[in-house]
Amino acid sequence: MTTINFYDPCGPLEVSVPFAPRIDTLAGKRIGFVTNEQWQAFRMLPMLRDLIKADFPTAELLPIDAYPQGNVLIPTEDTARRVKESGVDAVIVGNAA
Repeated sequence: MTTINFYDPCGPLEVSVPFAPRIDTLAGKRIGFVTNEQWQAFRMLPMLRDLIKADFPTAELLPIDAYPQGNVLIPTEDTARRVKESGVDAVIVGNAA
């Protein structure tokens, strides 16, 4: 049997900004969606939205198109500002290609 070793020449990455704290439940929360419009997002995100609404009927779910969409627009300061101004408790980000 042959063994192949892989080495990452980049070195360790320092995390300078941690992820936002997670919320304990979606019940009663205002939830937004940010999509890069990749692989079947037009099917998956509405389905996910419906599943969340079924499990957490008191959650307020923003429309999928409430924020700019697509790989070019979602990482912009304008999108970040819109998310912040919308007063959401959480944002679901999808879809990866």
